[in-house]
Amino acid sequence: MNDMNPSTKAKILFATVPMDGHFYPLTALAVHLKKQGYDVRWYTGSIYQEKLNKLEIPYLPFRKAREINAFNLEEIFPERKKYKSIISKLKFDIKHVFVKRAPEYFEDIKAMYQEFPFDLVIGDAGFTGLPLIRRMLHKPVIAVSVVPLMETSRNLPPYGMGLTPADNFTGKLRQRLSRFLSKHIIFKEATVEINKIFRSYGLPTTSEVIFDLVIRESDLVLQSGAPGFEYKRRDMSDNIRFIGSLLPYQEKKQVVFFEHLYKLKQYHKVILVTQGTVEKDPEKIIVPTLEAFKNSPYLVIVTTGGSQTQALRARYPQNNVIIEDFIDFNYIMPYTDVYVTNGGYGGVLLGIEHKLPMVVAGIHEGKCEITARVGYFKLGINLKTETPTPQQIAKSVEEVMDDVSYKKNVAQFKEELSQYNPAALCEQYVLELLGKQNTASATKAIENTQELELS
Repeated sequence: MNDMNPSTKAKILFATVPMDGHFYPLTALAVHLKKQGYDVRWYTGSIYQEKLNKLEIPYLPFRKAREINAFNLEEIFPERKKYKSIISKLKFDIKHVFVKRAPEYFEDIKAMYQEFPFDLVIGDAGFTGLPLIRRMLHKPVIAVSVVPLMETSRNLPPYGMGLTPADNFTGKLRQRLSRFLSKHIIFKEATVEINKIFRSYGLPTTSEVIFDLVIRESDLVLQSGAPGFEYKRRDMSDNIRFIGSLLPYQEKKQVVFFEHLYKLKQYHKVILVTQGTVEKDPEKIIVPTLEAFKNSPYLVIVTTGGSQTQALRARYPQNNVIIEDFIDFNYIMPYTDVYVTNGGYGGVLLGIEHKLPMVVAGIHEGKCEITARVGYFKLGINLKTETPTPQQIAKSVEEVMDDVSYKKNVAQFKEELSQYNPAALCEQYVLELLGKQNTASATKAIENTQELELS
C-alpha cells in the first residue's frame, strides 16, 4: 500500500530517443509508476505510439524534433555508411543522432509544459534534452543509463572504444593519455556543438566530455545493471545509483505460443542467435553461425528482427535450424545453452537473467563497451569483431559449452542482479527528488540495495 493518496502524486514525463534500446528498458519503470498513481506521460517517436497505447500511457509526439530511428537512420544519413571505425561512426552518431536533437527536444517539451506541467522528467541517458530541461525549466531530471556506466574515471580507459582496464604502470600511462585524447581531440567536436547550443540559450558552457555531460547535468542517474558488470573505480559520482536489470515490461501471465516446442526437446544443446533490431545485415553474425552449425547435432534458433527472414529460411532449410522474425526470449532462453549476440545491453542482461553464457561479436552503437565487459568478466567470449568467421563462431561456442566457468560466472552475476528491485528503486528515487514520503516497498528496496553495495 502507498503512503500517499494517488491524487497527490506527481506528474512525470518520460522522454526517450526513438530507438528500442533507449525506449523499452524504461517501460517497466513507467508502468510501475503509473500503477502507483502517478500521472505518467511519454514523449518519444511515433513508432512507439501503439506500444504506449497498449500500456495505457498517454503518448506525446515529436513536433519540432526530427524522428531518427533504427528504420530510417541510414535513409536520413546515407553518408553514415562511409564511417567504418568505432571512433568515426561513434563521433558521427553522437553529433547528428544525439547532440543536434537537443534543442529540438527541448523546444517540444517547453511547449508541452503549458499543457502538462510536469514535476519531473525521466529520460534515457542518450536523451540530450535533459540538461536544457534542468537548466531552463528548473525541473529535476533523472537520467536512466541503458548502457554500461559511461562516466570518465581516472582509474579507467576512456569510454566508447571498448578498452579494458590496464593492470600495469605502462598500461595506466596509456590510459591517461587516451583519456586526454578522448576529451580534447576525439570527442571535442561534440563538446563544441553542445556549447553552441548552450550559448544560444544564454547558458554557461561546459568542458565535459560528452559521456559525462548527462551525468553531471542530471539530479540522479539510474544505472541499469550492477557493480559486478563494471570495472573497479574509486571516483564514481554521488548521483549514480545502480538499480539492476532494466528489461522491457511484460505481462506476467502472457501466454506464449512456440510452434517448434517439440524440437526443443529433440536436441541436447540449443544455440540462440540474434543481431538485434538495428543491424540489418545477416551476413555479420547470423550467417556465420548457421554455416558453423547447419546439419550439426545442435538446434540453432535464429531471430532476425524482421530482416530477410524468408531468404534465410530458403538458404538454410536444415532440420536443426529455426528462423523467425521475433521470438519471446523469456520463453526460449530457459531451453538455451549458448547465446550468440552482437551485444545489445538489454539482450545481454536478459541472457544473464537466464544464466546463459555468451559469444558476443559487436562493435558499433556502443556495443564494444558491452562486449568488452562480457569478455573481461568471463561471462562469455568476446570475438572483438562485427564479422566473425564460421570457424571463430564454432570454436567459441564449443569452448563456452565445455568450460563450466563461464556458466558459473554468469550465475554469480545473476545472483547479484536478483538483489535489486528496479521499479521500486526508481519510485524511491523519484520520491527523494520530490521530497515526498517514502512508500514501504520503495524504502525496503533501497535498504536492501544499500546493504548489497556496501558488502
